[in-house]
Amino acid sequence: VAQHFLASYHIECTDEVKRSVFNTMGTIQDIVAEKCIEYFERYRRRTFVTPKSYLSFIGGYKTIYQEKFASLGSLSERMRTGLAKLMEAEVSVNQLSKELVMKEKDLAIASKKADEVLLEVTMKAHAAEKVKMQVQTVKDKAQAIVDDIAIDKAAAEEKLEAARPALEEAKAALQ
Repeated sequence: VAQHFLASYHIECTDEVKRSVFNTMGTIQDIVAEKCIEYFERYRRRTFVTPKSYLSFIGGYKTIYQEKFASLGSLSERMRTGLAKLMEAEVSVNQLSKELVMKEKDLAIASKKADEVLLEVTMKAHAAEKVKMQVQTVKDKAQAIVDDIAIDKAAAEEKLEAARPALEEAKAALQ
């Protein structure tokens, strides 16, 4: 009976497994019939296994199978989506790794250039410091000369002031 009602129903399995499902359903129906007899013997109340209850059992199996199949299909789809995302991430990581290697090379070149520029600037700063020191030396010598001249000028002005009265007398003597 199970074979008749489930033959057209799609079950995702081999034919051998499908036949085992049919046999198991028949065995379960037989066990339920035996339990009905045991129930009668124990409690003296009759219960019956009818074709309708067997068809209801088959219908329940179909319903549960559909729910579980849909659930597994959903989980399978989620897993496929997740795997696709992981594969995309792997491709992105590989691409980013290649770009990182290129950027590291560019960074090494830029760092080398920066070191060269820093060395050149440092050398120019040392040269400028030497020139500054030379200029300072010249300035110090010039300042010393200016100071000497100021001293000589002050002495000359002092002598001039001392000689001024004599000069004034000489000018007055000349008419």
